[in-house]
Amino acid sequence: MSHISTGVEYALHCMLYLTEPPHGVRDASVRDLAELQGVPVDYVAKLFTKLHKAGLVIATEGAKGGFALARPPAQISVLDVVDAIDGDKPIFECREVRARCAVFDEDPPPWATSGVCAIHAVMRNAEKRMREALAGDCLADLATRIVAKAPRGYGPQVVRWLDERSFNKRVARSEQDGA
Repeated sequence: MSHISTGVEYALHCMLYLTEPPHGVRDASVRDLAELQGVPVDYVAKLFTKLHKAGLVIATEGAKGGFALARPPAQISVLDVVDAIDGDKPIFECREVRARCAVFDEDPPPWATSGVCAIHAVMRNAEKRMREALAGDCLADLATRIVAKAPRGYGPQVVRWLDERSFNKRVARSEQDGA
């Protein structure tokens, strides 16, 4: 079982598509972002509800409508997205197993239970380091890595795909309004 959900991965991908041209668009609909990634619209809508509540995206008005980043990509950390989607939950929950040792006859001595459990201390340290690492990377960093890895035409291809979808929706709406 992973401690960071699949929702975080999809949310990060969606948000990367909103990092503005030339590699993303300023705003996009939840439907388009869901279809771009091949996931259900309802699922992406739930993710964007959480991202919006956390102040990471804003709803955009108008015929195009959708969502945009609420801050520049350099000001949105991966940790911001993890916390928005999964909440600020610990990666480890100490069960105080140390107090249940059979040799204690249900009366553990103070030396066995005083202070922070050594295992819990290791896990807290690991969580602290993980959170620091996630806070140290932002959407702009991820976008730079993707640009360096992807073929030159990938970003513009995604932008064209999203723009064409938006254009086709506007045409369909104007035809419905004119009918």
